[in-house]
Amino acid sequence: MPSGTSGHESQPGAAPKSVVARALSLLDAFGADDVELTLSDLCERTGLPKTTVHRFVGELVEWGALERSRYGLRLGFRLFSLGEQVARYQRLRDLSTPFLEDLYEATRESAHLAVLDGSEVLYLAKVRGHGSTPTLSRIGGRLPSHCTGVGKALLSVGPQESLEDRLSAGLPRLTPHTVVTPGLLERDLNASRERGYSIDREETRMGIVSVAAPILDRRAEPVAAIAVAGRTHNIRVDRIATSVQSAAARLSAAIGGPGA
Repeated sequence: MPSGTSGHESQPGAAPKSVVARALSLLDAFGADDVELTLSDLCERTGLPKTTVHRFVGELVEWGALERSRYGLRLGFRLFSLGEQVARYQRLRDLSTPFLEDLYEATRESAHLAVLDGSEVLYLAKVRGHGSTPTLSRIGGRLPSHCTGVGKALLSVGPQESLEDRLSAGLPRLTPHTVVTPGLLERDLNASRERGYSIDREETRMGIVSVAAPILDRRAEPVAAIAVAGRTHNIRVDRIATSVQSAAARLSAAIGGPGA
């Protein structure tokens, strides 16, 4: 992850007021790269006093949402178990797996599926081999939508409200190539919409290019995006785009969208 970013956009600020909101803020404090956090980390990220954090942590550990580790706290298995029960995403992930595997076999690069969640993308599935290029995406991880291939694919064909959410959240710079002005982003999204796929040219991580296309439902509205990511010198965008668009069209048909 580039310096100063975590793949998670929560920032320290005013502490939430309700009991539920305060407890949930402790879980939300964990970013994409955070395996463990200390009590001090949780206090700093949530703005809650140490006594409150200590009390909520005890209850969350007892329930299974958090686990104590050697150096602090980590998210608990109970959350993973609950996540597996989200039927909508589970079905989408299961349906996408064969298409992700086909993409990996065709390109020998990482293939992944993501959905838009507010101003971020949430990665639901990923297929990669031992020789695949390491990327920032990970199952359950989040990244800003304005600089990822999947994010731009979804923003390019989604409602205006999705773009407004992203602009309101800001356009953080992850690399020197990240688009950080609204005008340039809108121009990029228009180009993505016209050609049917989006490109992340080292905007999320230097040396990595991603090509993505949206998955559409029966109303031709975006529900997810599928992408291939690899090293800049290995990726032939035009060739990869054909494979990605084909996989996106077939997956769209599989969920009952256009072409079904």
